Amino acid sequence: MSTDKPLLTVEHLTMRFGGLVANNDVSFEARAGEITALIGPNGAGKTTLFNCVTGFYTPTVGRLTLRHPTGKEFLLERMPGYRIAQLAGVARTFQNIRLFSGMSVLENLIVAQHNKLMRASTFAIGGLLGFPSYRKAEHEAVELAKYWLERVRLTEFADWEAGNLPYGAQRRLEIARAMCTEPVLLCLDEPAAGLNPRESAELAEILTFIRDVQTPQGHRTGVLLIEHDMSVVMRISDHVVVLDYGRKISDGDPEHVKNDPAVIRAYLGEDEDEALPPEVAADLHMPQNAQKGA
Repeated sequence: MSTDKPLLTVEHLTMRFGGLVANNDVSFEARAGEITALIGPNGAGKTTLFNCVTGFYTPTVGRLTLRHPTGKEFLLERMPGYRIAQLAGVARTFQNIRLFSGMSVLENLIVAQHNKLMRASTFAIGGLLGFPSYRKAEHEAVELAKYWLERVRLTEFADWEAGNLPYGAQRRLEIARAMCTEPVLLCLDEPAAGLNPRESAELAEILTFIRDVQTPQGHRTGVLLIEHDMSVVMRISDHVVVLDYGRKISDGDPEHVKNDPAVIRAYLGEDEDEALPPEVAADLHMPQNAQKGA
């Protein structure tokens, strides 16, 4: 269920690269316990917006407010990128898979919990001396990793090198690794890219589980995703935001968006006749004999 206040509020976001405006005055909201999809043609500014939310870019103009279930608010545009992941609880995957391919599947999920383990070890000394607090945190990290391995159906591959997994399994592992950071907002950049229909269906099942399950901390995770696979978007999204040439052109539930004329034009283009003077368009639709007799 969504809360009264949105989890993420994007207000008047503009991102310029010299004379290029990649995002132009974009505003929208994303809620906890919902899947919000960002869609649009190639070059619409989706990944740039993601990079602003996750701290890779600092927006030229705009405010990005993340509200934790505890009531604490973070202004993401004012935070260094690494702090957004560490303190604000924003996790991200990328278009290109970025696993630690030489590590085991299980080790990838343990490494994701590095910050928590370092704090428990009092930054190394507690781990070296085997403090009870560190042993407890280490046990909890392994249990959390096992939980997500089971959720993404990779338990039997726990000892495999991550780079040896099939492509679809690597996608699922990347999502599991992000969830091991216990985020309040999970940002996924084209998670269905390169997946076959069966793998896309498995992905949709995982994402709806993440949206619907209540975390041990008592809240639900918000999911923000970029996706080109419209079958996935329309099946699982609660809220869809459409960008075109850096601007927001539509915002609503999937049914509203897929019937919005502005969205249809963005994806399919304008009717050719609409760009022609009326008399020329009329000529194009005249019967051939009438044109010959003119």
